Amino acid sequence: MPAASPAAVAALQRRIWDGRLPLEIRLAATDCTTYDTSEPYLISLPRLAYLSPLLPRLHAFFRSVLVNPEIPSHEAWLSFDGLPLKWHYPVGLLHDLFSGAQPAGLDDASKMESSAVQHSIHAPPQQDIQTVDDGTLPWRLTLHLSAYPAELIFPLDAEGDVLHDAFVNAVKEADFVRNGTAKAAMSLSKQDASTLWRAVLEHDMGVFNTVNAKLLNPPGVSLRHVPIKVYLPVDSQADIPGVVVEEKEETGEDQQPQRQAGSVRVVQGLVPPVSPSRQVTTLGTALNTLLPTVFPSKRNPVLACPVLHGAVVPMSASLEELGRAASYTDGFLHVVVVLLS
Repeated sequence: MPAASPAAVAALQRRIWDGRLPLEIRLAATDCTTYDTSEPYLISLPRLAYLSPLLPRLHAFFRSVLVNPEIPSHEAWLSFDGLPLKWHYPVGLLHDLFSGAQPAGLDDASKMESSAVQHSIHAPPQQDIQTVDDGTLPWRLTLHLSAYPAELIFPLDAEGDVLHDAFVNAVKEADFVRNGTAKAAMSLSKQDASTLWRAVLEHDMGVFNTVNAKLLNPPGVSLRHVPIKVYLPVDSQADIPGVVVEEKEETGEDQQPQRQAGSVRVVQGLVPPVSPSRQVTTLGTALNTLLPTVFPSKRNPVLACPVLHGAVVPMSASLEELGRAASYTDGFLHVVVVLLS
């Protein structure tokens, strides 16, 4: 299969950056002087965005009904069905993991590999890369200003440095996976590093790409591995031989697991863009390598399907092309596993 054209890669990236999620955020009853009668905060947020930059606006919106309005906004936290939401996960990834919403294309997952039209980046599905409205939208979250779950999510600071540092560390990690060294990320000028983060906060794809291109195409360096992380729901958490588990997430002690929100296992490995036999590595090949018990076939989604940016991804898609077009802003492909019933 020929490589995707730059125009095709750019078109898919544009569609991903255009993806948004409607949120309905309510104040927790324990932090509200009027209990559960306060008006919700409604917003359409880019799927690639982080949640913590919203906190000052949420604090200002609910200030008149806060039990303790003197608590600063950076000490607030957000939850879904009792699960604290991690600050360093983009909202689109959080939604794919925990909302229980049906991803776009799930009904056609079993047919996807038999459809030559939808095999790769060259001819993406006609359906926009948006979350399917299956009754789970808007995504309903809860804002809390007490009982911060520091054992589950890291505390923030007033200046936003904590989230920024987490993002920078992820960018460096992705750079190291790609090239075997983080030299490209470490060599960014202070202005470039600041521009990259500002582009993420302002959701400016054009400005983001001017800096990100320096990370994706460092002079004299060939791509060694494609940065990818795979997220398994609670139902698929049997021990998997040969797999490095990056982290395991649990709900609080008093919370019962809810759908996929009870526990998540993050699997990561070094996956080259081309095999030793010079075959292009597909997403199916990568998943079969990392999780052979969950993805026993390299071509067909037998037990589970991969979801990225709210949509099922063809197993035959080139991993390198996905990395260039569909990575999150930290440089990783964050692929969520959805079990097939």
